[in-house]
Amino acid sequence: MSSQPVSAVASGSFVIGGDLPVNRLGYGVMQLTGPGVWGDPSDPEEAVRVLQRAVELGVTLIDTADAYGPFVADLLIRKALHPYKENLVIATKVGLTRSGPNDWRPVGRPEYLRQQVELNLRHLGLERIDLLQLHRIDPKVPLEEQIGELALLQKEGKIRHIGLSEVSVDQLQSAGKIAPIASVQNLYNLAKRDAEPVLEYAEANQIAFIPWFPLATGALAKSGGPLDEISGRLGLKPSQLALAWLLKRSPVMLPIPGTSKVAHLEENIAAAGIELTGEDFAALSKLV
Repeated sequence: MSSQPVSAVASGSFVIGGDLPVNRLGYGVMQLTGPGVWGDPSDPEEAVRVLQRAVELGVTLIDTADAYGPFVADLLIRKALHPYKENLVIATKVGLTRSGPNDWRPVGRPEYLRQQVELNLRHLGLERIDLLQLHRIDPKVPLEEQIGELALLQKEGKIRHIGLSEVSVDQLQSAGKIAPIASVQNLYNLAKRDAEPVLEYAEANQIAFIPWFPLATGALAKSGGPLDEISGRLGLKPSQLALAWLLKRSPVMLPIPGTSKVAHLEENIAAAGIELTGEDFAALSKLV
């Protein structure tokens, strides 16, 4: 048996927006910040090591946001990985403002979105953002103004592709009439699948589906629970099983599990090499 670590390449690939290939198992950076996603991490050097190790293990999709820290995650990415490898896609988000730990408020005014795009570019050290996602739709601002500003930035060459986060199928369709939408990032995991209609729409339209909070398995993973039983039988961690299930669930699925520790990162990436049988996949799917 090879002692070589599993690479994210084993998760397969997906082409975002028709021209941006990534390995399907990515990495989300939110946990690299301080408590409440506010301020610096307790161990900045480990945060840098995590980012560098993720790329070493074949991760080509890193998901961040100006709101993480704020800006702390972006600056860590630049410190760890700049100059960037040609195949590395850094997806970021705009549309939330921060006033303290665990405080998130949507602001979708065009001038604010433009400012955040410019700050993302500066902090990440990029000339163009490959995937810019609207973190939340601001209910106080017409959708046409929010997506329209991103489309304008796209025409200016500052954004390659536009994505959305936490939206319904109707919102996804409405936004798609204003500008092409390449990705959608909604809460989705083995234990919580409310976004199933959005996933089905994304799959039917070749839109990347990025499930956030992919490892939240809740009571399913408790000692003696059904996920614990199956993972024990297969010799896997419940989190690895949850990721393997997501990867098998849909070819447009791009999980971005986050962690602040190299050891946990390596454990997550190893899920790329897990091939669930149809029987095990069906058993896991029936848990909720």
